Amino acid sequence: MLGITVWGLALGQGLLVTGNILLVSVTALIGHKLAPSLELATLPIAFQFLGLMGVTLPAALLMGWLGRKLGFLIGNLIGVLGAALAYVAVEGQLFELFCLSTFLLGMAIGVGQQYRFAATEHAPKEKAPQAISLIMGAGIVAAILGPNLAVWFADWSDIKYLGAFAALFGLYALTTLLILLLPLQKPAPLSKTEQASSYLTLLKNPTLLSAITAGAIGYSVMVLVMTATPLAMQGCGFGFDSTASVIQWHVLGMFAPSFITGRLITRFGTQKIIYLGCIMLLGCVLLNQFGLTYWHFWTALVLLGIGWNFTFIGATNLLTNSYRPVDKARVQGLNDFMVFSTSAAASLLAGYWYNLFGWELLNLLMIPAILLAMFTLMSSRKRAVLLARSES
Repeated sequence: MLGITVWGLALGQGLLVTGNILLVSVTALIGHKLAPSLELATLPIAFQFLGLMGVTLPAALLMGWLGRKLGFLIGNLIGVLGAALAYVAVEGQLFELFCLSTFLLGMAIGVGQQYRFAATEHAPKEKAPQAISLIMGAGIVAAILGPNLAVWFADWSDIKYLGAFAALFGLYALTTLLILLLPLQKPAPLSKTEQASSYLTLLKNPTLLSAITAGAIGYSVMVLVMTATPLAMQGCGFGFDSTASVIQWHVLGMFAPSFITGRLITRFGTQKIIYLGCIMLLGCVLLNQFGLTYWHFWTALVLLGIGWNFTFIGATNLLTNSYRPVDKARVQGLNDFMVFSTSAAASLLAGYWYNLFGWELLNLLMIPAILLAMFTLMSSRKRAVLLARSES
């Protein structure tokens, strides 16, 4: 049975991802309006991921030292500041300040990525896949609220999308209060006998390496295609309501399967679920070659969401079984750094590649990366078997 702390963390994750999806719904469009050139339309999203990437290692190490509660509080307060600056930037039509605000919001999101690891620490070991799934499943709240908040607050004032950041400010303030009330464990004392492994030594672990690779590629493919979708739909003449609807169903695809993903992992194995996720990612990019109707976008984005769910939850579960307790903070920080640095590159490339190559070719460029993730998973499994035999 999962306790109140895990459920509380799931609610916090739901509020966090609601803000993320709200950002996804409006940031590219605001960037398109404020940027000095079309190629820079997704630069604010890239800054968001740069902030996320830059904070991952420090956040993991800081939480190992100060504990989860203080770490999450700091992250949410950064989010409050970022939302306030975004409001000012949109009101004043200040592109540079908007980029700074999304950088701070990215930092807050990066700290929030630790929710899934915190959940495994507050659950029995055999329930870890279900705890991760519950945390990710809370994103259903985001699927319902995120795009709808963007629509509801789009015309909150005379300035388009300004109200979205007032809503975002409220979400971070509410999450801050939630974290204050949760009984999060204090940091465990560090072992005085065991030494933490170097990053080079950690990366020699084939299981850990495959977990990081699958997580990074699955996430970056999802981010690149998702970020380019509003631009592609706008180019096809669809209105904002249609784009928000597609993003909403995409987010449902990302998080709704979470309630069964943990059980699927327990029954069929982590690697098979990651493979299935990669196949769905391939299905998305191939489907995008066959049409530009609303239903083509809708179906492809739902497949993209489910594929991300299987690869990301699978990779997270694989990661938590690949390190010693003394290496926990380093591994979690390293994983998130790799995952979100590739995602930052993907978000930056989304607008540039869309304008350079077009929608169909942009999708085809995802295929080699997805196949690389599958190959790495397969080869690392063989290496792990050979390593185990050599040590026995």
